[in-house]
Formats: sequence, C-alpha cells, structure tokens
Amino acid sequence: MASNSGRRRPPESPSPETGRKPLWRRVLRGLTIWGFAFALLGAIFLGSAVFFTMRQLPDYGSLKSSQNGQMIVVRARDGTELVSLGPSYGKWLDYGQIPTVMKDAMVSVEDRRFRSHIGIDPVGLARAIMVRAESGRFKEGASTITQQLARNIFLNNAKTFGRKGREMILALALERKFTKDQILELYLNKVYFGGGAYGIDAASRKFFGHPATTLSTAEAAIIAGLVKAPSNYAPTADVDAAIARGKVVLSVMVDNGVISPGEASQVDLADVSIVKEKAQNSVRYFTDWALPQLDLLLPETNEPIEVWTTLDPSLQKAATAAVDNNVPAGTQGALVSMDRDGAVLAMVGGTDYVNSNYNRATSAVRQPGSAWKLFVYLAALEAGYTPDDRVVDEPVTIDGWSPQNSGRSYAGEIDVRTAFAYSKNTVAAQLGNEVGFGTVASMARRFGITTPINTKPAMVLGTSEVRVIDMTRAFAAVSAGGTSVEPYGIVKVTTTSGELLYQHKSVQGQVLVPHYVAAGITDLLQSAVATGTGRAAQIGRPVAGKTGTTSSNKDGWFLGFSSGVTTGVWMGRDDARAVGGLSGGHAPARAFADYMKVAVARRPVEEFDTKLQLPEWQLEPDDEHLQGNPDDYYYTDENGNLVRPQTGGPGGADPRYDDGSVGPGPGPGAPPPEDGAPPAAADDFLDRATGRRAPDPGLRPGQSVVAPRPVGVRTPVPTLTPVPTVPATPRGN
Repeated sequence: MASNSGRRRPPESPSPETGRKPLWRRVLRGLTIWGFAFALLGAIFLGSAVFFTMRQLPDYGSLKSSQNGQMIVVRARDGTELVSLGPSYGKWLDYGQIPTVMKDAMVSVEDRRFRSHIGIDPVGLARAIMVRAESGRFKEGASTITQQLARNIFLNNAKTFGRKGREMILALALERKFTKDQILELYLNKVYFGGGAYGIDAASRKFFGHPATTLSTAEAAIIAGLVKAPSNYAPTADVDAAIARGKVVLSVMVDNGVISPGEASQVDLADVSIVKEKAQNSVRYFTDWALPQLDLLLPETNEPIEVWTTLDPSLQKAATAAVDNNVPAGTQGALVSMDRDGAVLAMVGGTDYVNSNYNRATSAVRQPGSAWKLFVYLAALEAGYTPDDRVVDEPVTIDGWSPQNSGRSYAGEIDVRTAFAYSKNTVAAQLGNEVGFGTVASMARRFGITTPINTKPAMVLGTSEVRVIDMTRAFAAVSAGGTSVEPYGIVKVTTTSGELLYQHKSVQGQVLVPHYVAAGITDLLQSAVATGTGRAAQIGRPVAGKTGTTSSNKDGWFLGFSSGVTTGVWMGRDDARAVGGLSGGHAPARAFADYMKVAVARRPVEEFDTKLQLPEWQLEPDDEHLQGNPDDYYYTDENGNLVRPQTGGPGGADPRYDDGSVGPGPGPGAPPPEDGAPPAAADDFLDRATGRRAPDPGLRPGQSVVAPRPVGVRTPVPTLTPVPTVPATPRGN
C-alpha cells in the first residue's frame, strides 16, 4: 500500500481573524489617507482662494490713495485751524524716506519674523490658538504686519474665526502680489496710531510737531509702541504710559539686534518733547452745531475737506471767559453772539465740554422770563403805541391771573418807555391783553422762535420755553432794523487741494416789522440798559438789551446788541432748580458786558436809530406839517368821517362834512356821496372799530380786535379789575 507521508499538503488559507491587520494600524492608515485627501483639497481650496483674491486686489497705487474715513479740518474766521476731526493723514513717505530706525522698531515689536514668513506666522498662530482654547477668548494676537495691513484696509476688528480666516487669505494674497518693502511701506503709512492719526507722518506731526523723516530713536520707539493700544499709550493722553511702552520697544529692538545695549541705554525717552493739544473745550460746542449742516450743504463725499467757519477765536476765548467768570457756582451758562448778517462769532454751550457736551446754546429750552416782553412790546408798537404813550402800572387780573411786579410795587401812570425799562409786569399784561395774546405769539414766530408757544395770559412774562440761539436771532433782527436774520456758521467748504465745494451766499432778510416799530423797540431796549434793569450791561457805548428772570430765580437772561454785534446770555441749572440771587440784571448782564467790550473794541461806535417815522394814520395833528392854504386843514371825527371845520353850518356852529351834511353826519341808510363812490368802510366794521358793538363772541377770552386809531386820538389802556396783592408764578425783570 502506497504511503502518503511524502506527499505535500496544500497550504491552508488564513482565517479572517488571523489575517486582519491590527485596528490601530487600520485607523492610522485611514486617517493618513483621508488626512492627505483633506489636506490636498484644503491646499487646492486655499490656493484657489489666494489666487482669486490676489487677482481682485487693487493695484499698489489704489491702495496708497485709499483712506479709512473722511478728514475734516475746521478753520476759524481768520483761517487758523480750530480742530481736526476724523482721520488725519500726513504726507505719504516712500520706503526710502522712512527712517531705518522706524522700520526696525516696528518690525521688532509687531512682527519679528516679517522678512521670513509667507504672510502668516505659524508659530504665533499656534500660540494664539492654544491661548484661545485655554481661556475661551483671544488674549493675544498672532497677526503679522501683513495681516494687520489686510485688516486695516479690507476688514473690521471683530475677533472671530471667520474674520481671521479672511484676514489670512488676504495676507497670503498680499504677499504674493507685493514685495516685503511695499507691504511695510503701506503699513507704516496707514496703521492707526491714536488721536485720529493714520500713518507715521501724521503721528509724528501730532505728537512731536515735525515730519516723520526726522524721527529719533526715542520717538520711533514711542510711535512703534502705540499700535498695540493707541488710546492707552498716546503721549498726549498719558505720557508715563507712552514712555513705559517705549522702553519695552527698545528692549525688543536690543533682543533682535537692531540696536546695541549701549545705544539703547543712551536713549532718554523722558526727554522727548511732546506737543500739547490745542484747547478744544468750548470750540466743540460750535463745531457740534455747525458741522451737521454739511449733510445739507454738500453732496456725499469721503474726500478730505476743509470747513471755513464764522467763529472768531479771540471772541470765542472772551465768551468762554465771560461765562466762566460770572456764572454762579453749581450752574451752567450759555452764550451766542452774531454779527449783523447772522454770522455766529462765538458760541458757548456750557462751562465744560469734556464733562458735558450738551449744547445749552442750541438744544436746551428754558423760560425766557421778561426777555419775552420784546415780542409783547413789538406787537404793541405795531398796533399803534409809541414809547411816549401813557400807561398805568397798577394791579390787574386777567382771566383769574394776577401778575405782580418784581418789587411788589406799582408806579401808577407812567410812559411805555419807563414801563419797559423797569420791566413792569402789570403793564406787559395789559398790553398783551389789549393786542391779543395770539398776536404776541405770532410776533414771536415772526422773529424766529421755533419752540411751542402758549397763548395763556401769563405768556407775556415768558412762560413758553425757548432756545438761546432763537432769542439771540430775534434781537439780531431788531438790530437789523426789523429785518430777519438767519444764523449761520459755515462760510465755505473746500477740498484740501483748494477746490471750492460750497460758498455761503448772503440773502436779503425779510422785513418783519415796519421801520418805525424797530426804531421804537430799539428806543425801549436802549432805555432798559441806560436807566432800567439792564444797567450792568453798559460798556461805554450805546447798548440796547433786555433782562429776563424766571420764577424762583431758575433762569437768568440778558440779550442785547451794540455796534452790529448781538449777544444772548443764559445761566441756570440743568435740573431747573432755583439759584439763589440769580437774575438777568446781574450775572448774565455782567457776562454780556465782559464779552461785548472785547467783541466791539475794534468797531466804530454806532448810535441807534430811534427816530419814529410814524405812518400817516398814527401822526398827531401837531406833528403834521401843514402845506398850502390853511383853510385846507381837516380832521376826522370819532366815527372816522372827514370833517372840514371852516365849512360850518349857519352861524358856523356845526361842522360840515364833505357830502354837504351838517351835524353828526350821515346815519345808517344815508345816500352815498354825490360822486357815487361807495363808503370807505361798512357800518358793521365802524361799529366794531369804535366800540359801539360788543366784541365777537367767537373770540377767546383775552383776545380783542385792534382797530386803526383815528388821527389825533389815543386809545387808553383798559383799566382792568384791581385785585388784592397775590403771589404770581412767573416774574421778570
């Protein structure tokens, strides 16, 4: 039997369990394959992103001219710079013009591997990611100079992974398109150094007062240290912090070998001369009011502009001092001063702009007190009163309201001029009641008051709230002879190259009241300063003005004009609480005088035009100049009929009218004159004008119809119901 021992057995196939590779090897192999695949895809995606981003990047010239915002240089009336707002750009410095020490300092402190990386720094990026993972937020950046440039030009400062990714792609694209020298040149001319300064030249001029081409090692170290935190390390804000940061930069420069330890030890950072910032305190109240008007004056533009304003620096300084030196402790003050054409010469909106930028000259609304009587007397003068007319200062009651004078006393019969000069509240109430409170409100609107006006009787004492600039505008209109004045603060706007973008054009003001009314109110205002409540506002030349004080001394006002300059002053507390001793005739009037002595010092003395050229219907017979035959003299009776005295009836006892009738004249139904002309006025109108008929019941209480006053007849102020003395809410002086 044959043996099978020598026969070879076929190899057995391995079992699945014994032939499979270990799990870890399979996982590692899979991760390697997939990792390589994802890396390849990522590289393709990143390369594509960088390629297309690089294709879309602007050219170098476009990047040089791009800006991060609009720079606005505000200039005063004389052309001097008041303030520079928005970003400030110095002269562009080419790479060769930038001092080597400045380039070395910036590279050392911001990106020591700048010359070797490809736009991103893997070492710094890994460190930043680790810190983010440990703390949950970015505590330090790993941005290279190229990344910072990309962020400054194209992105914002949001600390998100999305923004960081876009920043990295842009940085890689920038490195592919531009050289290292070009990137550093762009960076040093565009990076923000604080105080509105972009670029090393703007920073050097702002902080040290000279171009960046002459920067010293100490100055370069200070500027390089600002990038990390411009607001914290700016030398104009904190010199000690700037010096401490500069020392850090010097030590890093030593570590990088760009300067030796001996050179660093010879640098005295404390010896660097820092330019002090110009005082911009009260000036900012003016710029805050004027600059928003650019939105209406100019088309939309982002190019740098220069705004030439009406502000006079010397007068602004005088206005600030006048308010500061006279305002009571714990109160605020505001001042607006205008030239005769409405140009705002000075504006103070508060005692300290840094602590409170609220502009009380243009935004706050306060009760004007007796300064409001300007409109009461304007309405009365327009209705026929003259400064010499007699009125009665006595207790009165109007619709249950009983005003009182400041001294709780009454002068009896006085003239209008005296009543205004001593700010008699009872007379103002009577005049307002006679002409109509609505008429007074309309007069205030006519003269530029824009805030709501009530028409209750107490309104004659200034219970309606107003703005300082509006009240000053109203007094300026009086100074202009009753012609409207429009306040303005911008004369012209140009580009930095001198191209004219806007020019203010003077417009003839609208006549608000007849000239004789303006002359009459000027007479009253001059008397108020010469002999009345505004005596503290005297400055040695003609001044016309009015005081104002509200109840419980919450507000004090003085407004007036001289030699073409009109100024309004207000003082009080922001919370409208009482201020002991505050009145318009004291602190505000003194502040007015202090300022106006400077404002008109170089102007010729101007006498006021107070000559009343009354209209014919208001002239007294004695004031008329008779011409021709004296027999042509005539007058009108109480009914408005024309009477010729020389043509009387039998015996010359009765006057004869033009229609030939004798006696009291034609009654109702009388035939028209022989020439067939209709009567000049209907009987209904004459009845109401002469008081033979009760006022229209449709009129609200306190309103009356003011009829033309017949020639030679002065309608007396109505004697109203006397009442016992009672406290009054508003007061004025």
